[in-house]
Amino acid sequence: MKTAWKVTMSAVLLAGGLWAGSMLNLTAEGAGVGSQPGTAEDPVVTKSYVDQQIQKVLQGGTISPPTQAPAATATNAPAATTAPTKAPASASGDTGNTGNASEIVDVKPGQTLIAGAGAEFIVRAGKAVIYSQDANGVADLTDGVDLANGAAAPTNHLLSFPRDGRGIAVQDGQTMKIVVMVRGAYTLK
Repeated sequence: MKTAWKVTMSAVLLAGGLWAGSMLNLTAEGAGVGSQPGTAEDPVVTKSYVDQQIQKVLQGGTISPPTQAPAATATNAPAATTAPTKAPASASGDTGNTGNASEIVDVKPGQTLIAGAGAEFIVRAGKAVIYSQDANGVADLTDGVDLANGAAAPTNHLLSFPRDGRGIAVQDGQTMKIVVMVRGAYTLK
């Protein structure tokens, strides 16, 4: 009798599970997106088209809608922006990007990359050290630590510079440049 009871309960549970699964599947099918990709409302575009539109925006042009899609309305059209421009070079060194775009900067041995207030650096290649005019350091947002003057700047870590006068330099004894991705204002001395 115990064996018959186990077989019966197994069959009931299996049938109940199949029934519940089929009911849940019906509600999951109804949660799809409104339009399929490749339609006039949601056109599929190629990478070359996207690259072309990005170049137009960076050069100050406007975005033209795809030829097969209807004209974009003011509510869903992205605003055309212009690329940030470099400030004129000052007597103390090259002055860079003041916008929100990232820029790649090469720092040669003997040079110091000084950040503007609120700038962010990521050392991509080379060995760098923190430069600070005062006792305060630079925030390493990746590790959540404060890096003092002279400390090694780790590669591929997001470094935040809350005030002017702090930056990074090539580590002493290094002959190769460092490559830094910069967002915000900077001065190369």
